Amino acid sequence: MGDEEKKKCIKVKKGAEEWMVTYGDMVTLLLCFFVILMNPEAIDGYRMEMIMYAFNGLGPLQGGNTLEIGDLAELGNSIMNMPAESKGSGLDESRKVAVSLFQPEIESEDVRITEDERGLVITLASDVFFKPASAELNMEQSRLILQKLSELLSSNALSERYFRIEGHTDTSPTDPDGPWPTNWELSAARSVNVLHYLVDFGAPEKLFQIAGFSSNSPLEYPDDTEEARSQNRRVDVIILAEGHL
Repeated sequence: MGDEEKKKCIKVKKGAEEWMVTYGDMVTLLLCFFVILMNPEAIDGYRMEMIMYAFNGLGPLQGGNTLEIGDLAELGNSIMNMPAESKGSGLDESRKVAVSLFQPEIESEDVRITEDERGLVITLASDVFFKPASAELNMEQSRLILQKLSELLSSNALSERYFRIEGHTDTSPTDPDGPWPTNWELSAARSVNVLHYLVDFGAPEKLFQIAGFSSNSPLEYPDDTEEARSQNRRVDVIILAEGHL
């Protein structure tokens, strides 16, 4: 090879830059993540929920969290093991059944169905079920809903689940000389009364917990309008995730 031909040869570095390896891995992972998002049938509802919690932060913590089997200290207890298909799919299937069962009540906003770290939450609008500042159930309006709810909670699919009934009020004070001197008594009494009727309609009593939160867990804050207060007056019936027994 002559001197002129040697001068024309261009020296090329062997291989790609080192940073390209990490970049390529990141792009591949992002591609997989968005494929999962675009095809929700490829992942059950519980796993998707845990993925979103990992990105948003768990509890009071901010930023991402690592998904792993075992205890998550941020939640304060042990959550479901991720590889167990039946644990996540059970609540996912129960949500589908509940949405179908309560479709008329969901459309009229008498019932709301959501999910959070506690499990599947079936919210009963207090204004439909109770008279103002009262724990006495309005059975004319609530009987059918409670019967359907009892049927759901008695199903074989939920035979190994536990349930919790949580009563909530707004910040309006009660009559101190009345049967419920404070919102604590009122919220707890509403939980107890819902439990009694669910059990009367066939729900398994031994699987229930009850709690009263007064006005300390509002959905709307501040509740300085009637619309906000009506949102906060509610009873939540929760199909508990296994980490919240």
